Amino acid sequence: MIRTNLFQPTDAHKVVASQGCFSLLEYEKDISVTPESAQFSYFASKMNVRKRQVIANLNGDNGVIIQGGTMQMMIGQLQVTTNIKGAGDLMKKFVGSKVTGETTIKPRYTGNGLLVLEPTYKYVFFEDLATWNGSMVIEDGMFLACDDSVNMKVTARSNLSSAVLGGEGFFNTALTGTGIAVLESPVPKEELIVVELEKDVLRIDGNMAIAWSNTLEFTVERTTNTLVGSAASGEGLVNVYRGTGKVLIAPVARNKKISTPQPTKK
Repeated sequence: MIRTNLFQPTDAHKVVASQGCFSLLEYEKDISVTPESAQFSYFASKMNVRKRQVIANLNGDNGVIIQGGTMQMMIGQLQVTTNIKGAGDLMKKFVGSKVTGETTIKPRYTGNGLLVLEPTYKYVFFEDLATWNGSMVIEDGMFLACDDSVNMKVTARSNLSSAVLGGEGFFNTALTGTGIAVLESPVPKEELIVVELEKDVLRIDGNMAIAWSNTLEFTVERTTNTLVGSAASGEGLVNVYRGTGKVLIAPVARNKKISTPQPTKK
């Protein structure tokens, strides 16, 4: 039998989100501070810079896959296996990890108990693949965990222009199947813009998309039909997502054109 206060709110932490077997524990404020660090920790918590931990509740019928090296605690009767089937598979996954920024080995946990991941300052949110028609592509380094019913693979760009000019790289991680994916985001979910397309097109000036449906065609195109027109408009090339699907956009974090506010001189 297991008893724990992980799911009970305290002066330091509380569960702020749950989906499927996953829960997100957030430390609202850091109270293990020194006099020198207290001021920094106080204002960090006010700006939503907080430690977050993902907890997976396994009941014997389900399993989860996590990013290698992120396990902190295994509470209960849990077993772990690797996703490596042999020397050839190890080499294939090693190559895939180098082009996507993910770890080579992603352990799978099963059994009865709680799996607690390492704390992170990144923003964490859950995505149900059912809302993505069973397939989504994510930016490099965003994967944290998922149900073991989710399949992971490296997907290559369909054309050279999108990889070279789009700023998204030649390869990305694709998640397919059914279940929940746990993602680490550079920005909070509240800042993300969600665009759903139905046989339509989305054009973005820069690599601000952090996740998109695998059904969308991604290309890089000029904003106008001519090079002179693109130069005159001041926009040049844009990333284009065409078809039916969904795109998550982080417009604030990725927009380098926003000038930094300068303090007013008195």
